Amino acid sequence: MSLSFFSGLPFFLCLTAVLALAFLLGILEKPLRWYSLAATLFFVAAIFWQTPIQFFYLVSFCALELILLKGYLSLRKLYGRRERCYCGALLVSLLPLLLSKCGEVSTVSFFSFLGVSYLTFKSLQMVIEIYDGVITEFSAVEFVGFLLFFPSLSSGPIDRSRRFHQDWSKTCSRSEYLQLCGDGLWKLLLGLVYKLVLASAFYRAVEFFGESSAWYAIPGYAYAYGFYMFFDFAGYSLMAVGASYFLGVRTPDNFRAPFISRDIKEFWDRWHITLSHWFRDFLFSRFIMKCSRKKWFKTRLQRACAGFLVNMTVMGMWHGLTPSYLIYGIYHGLLLAAAEGFQKKSKFYKKYKNTRWYQVLSWFLTLQLVMFGFLIFSGKFWELICG
Repeated sequence: MSLSFFSGLPFFLCLTAVLALAFLLGILEKPLRWYSLAATLFFVAAIFWQTPIQFFYLVSFCALELILLKGYLSLRKLYGRRERCYCGALLVSLLPLLLSKCGEVSTVSFFSFLGVSYLTFKSLQMVIEIYDGVITEFSAVEFVGFLLFFPSLSSGPIDRSRRFHQDWSKTCSRSEYLQLCGDGLWKLLLGLVYKLVLASAFYRAVEFFGESSAWYAIPGYAYAYGFYMFFDFAGYSLMAVGASYFLGVRTPDNFRAPFISRDIKEFWDRWHITLSHWFRDFLFSRFIMKCSRKKWFKTRLQRACAGFLVNMTVMGMWHGLTPSYLIYGIYHGLLLAAAEGFQKKSKFYKKYKNTRWYQVLSWFLTLQLVMFGFLIFSGKFWELICG
């Protein structure tokens, strides 16, 4: 029997059985942490054992990150906030992801396994917060449960270790757990509709416009691909969040009606929220602080614009080292920088930003820019400019 995360009847039959037993334990007010860990190890073994090399890389990754974090925590206690130790820990934590990404543009591939990007970000977050002094202790068993938590292993959402710890160490009352399961069931069912019905419909539209030579084919493709991306990924994320609720873990939501955004900054506060907020907290904000200390730019606006460009370019590289992903990242970096400059400097914006006509116009323009971004992301734009 072949299993893959949130896809195919075998997986959903196993998931139903696992969540049913979790529900029974939950309403009996039993702690779910050990059951959650056992369920995670079951799904990881069942899915990754089908590809032994990925299983080997996954186990090696977990061992490497655990040794690194325990080692760096000891060094942090002994020597304090030493930059060299910190940078070394960051580099070692990033190394598997860097090796995996290099495999995309070469014939040699190491550490290429399902979910490596998301797992790396979880580990990096802990390295950074150990450096900050926010994390002073952690359990190895809980770390494995956090890192490999099966609902969000392959494609997120990206949880934070301290938030996960609150749920891991808590036992819900019956009434609280029933409310949590009710919300989780709704998310699971909605996610199924998103992924199996709506995403499938828009994928057929993508195929139709991709094969068409009519004048409307390109904008049609951009819109179809954008909505397909949303319903496919948001559907997966909803199912991951819903399943985690049954295990007593309130995994954060990943999407919040992104296509009603009235500017590009609001869009990134609604789209792939856990990823965009991760970059905001651990790259953008720290880049801005570094710029301020080193006086690299004269004004706060210049720092912010540079931060957006760096932040989104790195995000594009995180998706993949292909021209389409790099252009996509730079494109959104430029949009965010332009939006920041316009909102900070434009008297027109300050005068009309709360009027209805301006908000409608701003929403319409934002939607077009977002859909053009999806055209870039899809690779279709690169095909067009390369002939």
